[in-house]
Amino acid sequence: MPLPIDDILPALCAALASHGRAVLQAPPGAGKTTGVPPALLDQVKGRIVMLEPRRLAARAAAERMADVMGEPVGQTVGYRIRGESVVSGATRIEVVTEGILTRMLQDRPDLPGVGMVIFDEFHERSLNADLGLALTWEVRQALRPDLGLLVMSATLDAGPVAALLDDAPLLTSEGRAFPVETRHLDRPVPKEQRLEDAVAGQILTALAETEGGCLVFLPGEGEIRRVAARLARALPADVTLHMLFGAMRIEDQRAAIRPATSGRKLVLATAIAETSLTIADVRVVIDAGRARRARFDPASGMSRLVTEPVSRAEADQRRGRAGRVAPGVCYRMWTKGAEGALPAFPPPEIAAADLAGLALDLAIWGSAEGLAFLTPPPEGALVEARALLAELGALVAGDRVTEHGRALSRLPLHPRLGHMVLTGGAGSARLAALLAERDPLRGQGTDLMLRLRALDDPGGMGADRGVVARVREEAKRLNRFEAGPPLSPGAQTALAYPDRIGLRRAGDAPRYILSGGAGAIMPEGDGLAGQRLIVATDLDGDRREARVRQAVAISEGELRALYADRIAWVDHCVWSKRHRRVEARQQERFGALVLEDRTWRDAPPEAIAAALLEGVHDLGLTALNWTDRARLLRARIAVSGVADVSDAALMSALGDWLAPWLTTERSAADLARFDPSEALRVWLGHPAMADVDRLAPAAWQSPLGRAIPIDYSGEVPEVALRLQEVFGTTIHPVVGPDRVPLRMVLLSPAGRPVQVTTDLPGFWNGSYADVRKDMRARYPRHPWPEDPRSADPTLRAKPRGR
Repeated sequence: MPLPIDDILPALCAALASHGRAVLQAPPGAGKTTGVPPALLDQVKGRIVMLEPRRLAARAAAERMADVMGEPVGQTVGYRIRGESVVSGATRIEVVTEGILTRMLQDRPDLPGVGMVIFDEFHERSLNADLGLALTWEVRQALRPDLGLLVMSATLDAGPVAALLDDAPLLTSEGRAFPVETRHLDRPVPKEQRLEDAVAGQILTALAETEGGCLVFLPGEGEIRRVAARLARALPADVTLHMLFGAMRIEDQRAAIRPATSGRKLVLATAIAETSLTIADVRVVIDAGRARRARFDPASGMSRLVTEPVSRAEADQRRGRAGRVAPGVCYRMWTKGAEGALPAFPPPEIAAADLAGLALDLAIWGSAEGLAFLTPPPEGALVEARALLAELGALVAGDRVTEHGRALSRLPLHPRLGHMVLTGGAGSARLAALLAERDPLRGQGTDLMLRLRALDDPGGMGADRGVVARVREEAKRLNRFEAGPPLSPGAQTALAYPDRIGLRRAGDAPRYILSGGAGAIMPEGDGLAGQRLIVATDLDGDRREARVRQAVAISEGELRALYADRIAWVDHCVWSKRHRRVEARQQERFGALVLEDRTWRDAPPEAIAAALLEGVHDLGLTALNWTDRARLLRARIAVSGVADVSDAALMSALGDWLAPWLTTERSAADLARFDPSEALRVWLGHPAMADVDRLAPAAWQSPLGRAIPIDYSGEVPEVALRLQEVFGTTIHPVVGPDRVPLRMVLLSPAGRPVQVTTDLPGFWNGSYADVRKDMRARYPRHPWPEDPRSADPTLRAKPRGR
């Protein structure tokens, strides 16, 4: 039967023949995965390597192409995935998962014997696909200009990919699909209703309203199993239910893909069914509208799975599954109005994932500079990944790979788990396989030891037998890599997670501080909640305080034996915000963990002073005892312009003017008794203080020789004195480098203000006459001369009777 892709194959072959590279955009169902590689066999010298994002898709694509050719898999068409290889010397088309290509490139960058590399389903934007494309493009430019390169995608905005590949030819296949009716919800699913209940109800409705096979998209295995449980007794008798997710036995996956032998087929699937796979008989799609993605937080060093709304591209992919074989129906479990709020495309994995593996691959490659990434890896996540690799001994001197790092890269494991296998001794492969799988004992506490026992007795422990079987199988493949002395499971996990060794905090709640600095909390009543030291192997990724989902106990002796070179005594003198005082301690630390703590009795004065300065920064300058004398001095310095004594300036110079005086103080109460005036004087020095005394004196000498204090607390410096005391004064007093006039508050003989002026000569010439007239009547015994400029200053009154 002709495929829609057939119409564009001549143009594609021509583009690859003339340019050696191309980008093909073809909708789901066009037949690109199984139609393009065979069409290129005659013009490609050597093998065609095609990448698929998932193992199930790689195996299914190879089997389909081999079937069309009438051959068994392993002849012209073969595949290689983790733990399984079906190829031979006759294989010309080799379908591989993306990590396989990275290993091929690292081992033999020139890819001998390979004539073409095809990236299928590139729109999924997996991390390995982005890396594989960047490395392959560099190989083509530097070593293999004859190497063909083809990127195929269904929903990707293909223009940027073509531009990345030096303006590669961009071809588009119209594809072929039957019409699909889209049905939205009239109103959103109520918040109080569980997703599984809503989906189960929608399935029963759809089965009653439609014909043909039904494919349901759910975010993960857990939701699939819960929906299946709700439908167990509610499905019509002619409906056969299948589940489809990555961690299933291959036999069960094939059963879900095959046509139904009788009745109708209902497949509950994850996003694995969005692309690559053709699931026979499907005419109905139910989209729950959710996708599960891993999000990595460089700040906490942890990844967490989040369930998010699907993107419009993902929704279109899912909808298209209903129109592969006949007109179909797609039920979308959101309202039509909510569709516009969906993101256009899912985020590329490289922008949100743990980059430890990528960082190691880049270090082995030699340099990341110049690599053509469609989305460059975030620098923060890359720095965090390199720090972890250095901690594992895989990198030194920034990003130079060690022999241990090269050994890690050859293992089909995260570098953490690979490090554990290569150094953790007997049993580490089994433990690594367990940690790489999903939890076989969900909801049965956090203790990892229970999971290890379940591998030996899955029935007695109520474990998921499928998970146990996969762990056992993977452990057999990894056993040959085990090395190192025998260690307990706690010590082995500490090798993999040196940043997640937890020390229980004081208090009733089972809270832990992790060696990497993050906080974690154990469920109340958990069997491990009383342990002083744990290794947290699974956390929910909460930045403030992560919940421990899986952990194992470790003894202090084991921790010291493993990391003796990283445990050291640290002198710790800091300001405690909680206790508002200096705390001088000597602590034995492993990362953020304090294994032993004692008072630092002979802490040097400079360390205490530095901690007190932290206290002043915390409390502010008001923590000091700003007496009237200190406030006056600070104001005079400010007016003189000799030094900047603003809050900001004094805070930035605490180490210069305040620190030398903090010799006996230890607490906020001590600081509250400290008068900073002398410290300010000494800080300025004698010459500067002389300038302060000259430009902003503490007092003004009146004509009678009295020192009248100057008040510097207001906007303008001010003196207050009896009016008669300034008789004969014809020049107004000034202060500061800008010669600012003093504000003079002139008082009556009773001490009440009668005039405020900053221009004494002007007062004499102006309003003094009116003041004199009023004051003579009130205070006849006091002198009120007509010409105050020539009168003598006085504080005396006339004798009575005169």
